[in-house]
Amino acid sequence: MAHVTNFKEAGFDSLFEELNWRGLIAQSTDRDQLAQALDGKPITYYCGFDPTAPSLHVGNLVPLVIMRHLQAAGHHPIALVGGATGLIGDPRQSGERTLNPKEVVAGWSERLKSQISGILEVDGSNPVRFVSNYDWTASMSVIDFLRDVGKNFRIGTMLSKDIVARRLESQEGISFTEFSYQVLQGNDFLHLFDEYGCTLELGGSDQWGNLTSGLDLIHKVRETNVNVFTSPIISDSQGKKFGKSEGNAVWLDPEMLSPYKFYQFWLNQPDVEVAKLLKVFTFLPKEEIARLEACIATNPGAREAQRTLAWAVTSLVHGDEATQQAIDASSALFGRGGDLQAIDSRTLEAALDGLKTEIGDDGSASFARAKPGERVSEAGAAAGLFKSISEARKTIASGGVYVNNARVSDAEQTLGDQDFLHGRFALIRRGKKALGVVERQ
Repeated sequence: MAHVTNFKEAGFDSLFEELNWRGLIAQSTDRDQLAQALDGKPITYYCGFDPTAPSLHVGNLVPLVIMRHLQAAGHHPIALVGGATGLIGDPRQSGERTLNPKEVVAGWSERLKSQISGILEVDGSNPVRFVSNYDWTASMSVIDFLRDVGKNFRIGTMLSKDIVARRLESQEGISFTEFSYQVLQGNDFLHLFDEYGCTLELGGSDQWGNLTSGLDLIHKVRETNVNVFTSPIISDSQGKKFGKSEGNAVWLDPEMLSPYKFYQFWLNQPDVEVAKLLKVFTFLPKEEIARLEACIATNPGAREAQRTLAWAVTSLVHGDEATQQAIDASSALFGRGGDLQAIDSRTLEAALDGLKTEIGDDGSASFARAKPGERVSEAGAAAGLFKSISEARKTIASGGVYVNNARVSDAEQTLGDQDFLHGRFALIRRGKKALGVVERQ
């Protein structure tokens, strides 16, 4: 896991100051009261994650990073994986969710716990506590729910919540199921307040209405004040929601998005975005982020800020070893270091798949199929590296052709079984940047 600093190590006088500087507080109830809570004695706080998909995505990473900041400062985290609310799903702007079977939601809950465990401390003196709202919700009858919880909510207030108001104005409308979600989440906060003394809830800014439901409920039935605050919804310079690529989320699960592609996602961020992303997604000290921001202005070609960002976030989510493999794979493809033979098959496949659509500064790549025994010159021409076999033979003679980064010296050389990495791919390179990927037939 990436090294996590507390606010003092990061160069701040208080936790609230650091979160504010990093732009991690979008909305809050009473900022002075919140600052006092964050900078006072340790408190218990929670954030909820609904298993409405088999993985968390990069948007969920923002509140997780905030939870890690609070945990490093000594506050006590609760991660609520919504076994009950995950069966419903919070209201979306785009219409009703598909309701998933209970066994699917239960399986996804375990996957989310595993991902959260990789980011928050699970051992030591201040480990994260995992809870599921299914444990206190499933046993409630409809009558109990309406009498004990529902009576404390006013329809006018519920209708005024931003997402509910927008859905009511839409063609799809909103079902009673999703409309009642805010009541369930409010009851979660009340339960955690009673059971663990939890006095702070955090979540994304699109959850503001749901968060304040719990705050209002506790104020009404327990006659005390608690705190909530939201993290910003990160967007790029064009206003596009960060982490969305052609309609697909940037997943944290390595089975859904390989560490290689995850690393490349951060590495390819434009200069104008990097300083903001370093503040939000890393634990780097203020001085180091300022230095990297200066590097963007003075030496953008070096891309030091992007490389630092990619390493920090990928190692936080996937660990140092997987991150180093991603770096080695990228370097090894074009002969800039690293051993192609040492790259595992999944990382290699992810790297080659990425080349099909995203070449960037690494040059060009093309793909073909070939059998063992075929001449390198023929395979290279089939892969589009040369206009003709004759040109391929001349380039080999001049020392400009490589198979798996080993120079080819004989124009008659053929591809052997051993040249197909993991029995599947042989990489033929022309010069430094033009790469042909030959898949075994």
